[in-house]
Amino acid sequence: MKAGFGCVVITAGLMGILSFSFLAFAIGTEYWYVIDDNRPNHTDPEHFHSGLWGGSDDVQSSKNPSGFSESERQMQRMHNVIAILLPLSLVMLVFGGICGVFSSLAQSKTLLIGTASSFLFCSLLTLSGVSLYISYSQQALEEAERRIGPEQMALVHTSFGWSMGMAWLSFILEVITGLLLLFAARIAQLTQYQETGAPI
Repeated sequence: MKAGFGCVVITAGLMGILSFSFLAFAIGTEYWYVIDDNRPNHTDPEHFHSGLWGGSDDVQSSKNPSGFSESERQMQRMHNVIAILLPLSLVMLVFGGICGVFSSLAQSKTLLIGTASSFLFCSLLTLSGVSLYISYSQQALEEAERRIGPEQMALVHTSFGWSMGMAWLSFILEVITGLLLLFAARIAQLTQYQETGAPI
């Protein structure tokens, strides 16, 4: 039983480290959104990419010297929320990792459940941030189409990049880590029952 507990918590630890690494890599890179601009008014086809903190000057960028439209202000608010959610998830992963070490050493059911809950909460933050980014990108695409017209926009090909994929992988691993820690908590409970004979 103890060997099984050790195997589970080590696996959970590895999943937690990978989830942190993937999310940190995703936040720090600028391939969340990829744009291929093939409009005829450009000499050569242009390839742009952007990240959470802004990227190259692409068709989504809007610089209106007279001020921002309501749609642009809404997009800015969405971007601000994204810029909070994903880094907060990263910080919570560090906190969860520290708690995971102590709860695993203590083999405490309560601490393990608390740590698992923190990882599942991280997954919720990551999911919310990524989902909001998808919505933000769609709104930016609609804004670009409104400005340059559907005919021109048909020549601009857009897609999500590998940075987005890394964030999704982090979300999946965060969920797996949380579930493994819940399983470890159950093993710790059964081990305590076997050693003391106390009811579960």
